[in-house]
Amino acid sequence: MEQLNELYHPLILEHNQHPRHYEKHPEAAVILDAYNSLCGDKFKLYLDIKAGRVEQASFSGYGCAVSKAATSVLMDKIQGKTLEEVKTLLNEYFTTTKTDQDLSGVSDPDLLAFAAAKKFPGRLKCAVLAWEAMEEFLQQR
Repeated sequence: MEQLNELYHPLILEHNQHPRHYEKHPEAAVILDAYNSLCGDKFKLYLDIKAGRVEQASFSGYGCAVSKAATSVLMDKIQGKTLEEVKTLLNEYFTTTKTDQDLSGVSDPDLLAFAAAKKFPGRLKCAVLAWEAMEEFLQQR
């Protein structure tokens, strides 16, 4: 039970109950789909990017507390960032969620809230769903 409490960090609960940038933006220049066929989590990510900078990011859809919170944090963190800064953020998040590396060098403490997801293989996909969609988009640019 203690490990499960670790998964539901207060930041995750907060972003699930009060997601940031949770709104449809159908006129966005870029619309990404993030879908987890194992559990049904499904989000659309709406991005406006100009001159290599994320000017606006929002999302809509549904999913578990972990996937919704992770998507909310992603949208919040990338507002106003250059695409290079977004890539750095993605790398730091994946280090936090997918590796056993020492996390003392993680510069954003909010990302640490998702570190426990790696202890729950069935929930890891929830934590990285939107982040992987963003990574795939950036790799294709």
